[in-house]
Amino acid sequence: MSEMVFPDFIDDLAEEVKGENNSKDMVAFTLSTCQWCKKFKRYMNDRGIQYRYVDVDQIEPSKKTQILNFLRENFDSRISYPFLICDGKAIVGYSPNKYEELLEE
Repeated sequence: MSEMVFPDFIDDLAEEVKGENNSKDMVAFTLSTCQWCKKFKRYMNDRGIQYRYVDVDQIEPSKKTQILNFLRENFDSRISYPFLICDGKAIVGYSPNKYEELLEE
């Protein structure tokens, strides 16, 4: 699948975490206080997976609204965190088995 193009405001907000495994384009929307989001980040870091993330609760309200609108327009899924987009596919919630499946594709 071709790489998904994110709006500039998401690219500007996203923090990049470097890793040796950089074969996938991954962007996660997380909350800084969410235990599942912390588990997601630990999972990715422990496996050396490169990804970007936005802690949605740490940005200004207008940007948060833009992100929610973007997610609603592009994905037929409930909005819950962590919300991972990997090569254009969404995984909602903490789901290591689904992460493994995506990484193996």
